[in-house]
Amino acid sequence: MRDYRQLLLANRAWAAEHLEEREDYFAQQTQGQKPQFLWIGCSDSRVAPEQMTMTPPGGMFIHRNVANLVDENDLNLVSVLQYAVTVLKVRHIIVCGHYGCGGVQAALKGGTTGPVDTWLANARAVYRDHEDEIEAMEGEAAKVNRLVECNVRDQLVHLARTEIVQNAFAEGQELYLHGWVYGMRDGLIHPLMEIDAETDLAEVGRPDRVLV
Repeated sequence: MRDYRQLLLANRAWAAEHLEEREDYFAQQTQGQKPQFLWIGCSDSRVAPEQMTMTPPGGMFIHRNVANLVDENDLNLVSVLQYAVTVLKVRHIIVCGHYGCGGVQAALKGGTTGPVDTWLANARAVYRDHEDEIEAMEGEAAKVNRLVECNVRDQLVHLARTEIVQNAFAEGQELYLHGWVYGMRDGLIHPLMEIDAETDLAEVGRPDRVLV
């Protein structure tokens, strides 16, 4: 286990390395940000969006929560979404889950209490909507991973239906929504679906729509 002081030492080494490569590296960082992407992902410590996509600082606006849920009652998420869409004018919003997600597994198996249990109500609703599809999978791991995929799909539809995104679509803002799943076994991102202003949300949001 790393002592917290190692984090501070590593930070100093990292800063020195960047300054050695480019004297104005941090000065450039103070000039503002213009990311093209908003990433809505899971809080899992093993999933690092900037590293897995090789995105440089300033290229990605990031929001993370347990099980990568999109809940319009979450002021944190909605604030990030509003700023990303209306101020930063991002062109792409990515909802990315990951196979083997502990939050999704908890939604499937239960046993949670307190704030986490309340938070996972959204994910449990996804399971209820796709129970037949999920339970048709063989083995616990396969069921969890299918729920991960269904969850990403449903959260992307929730995102598309938010007032912020709908207003952007209505105003002709260039905006694309992407649903992805990250595989920790191979390090690869697997695209599941995309939504834009022309997508029929009534069709893609049907609870009985089976992912292929």
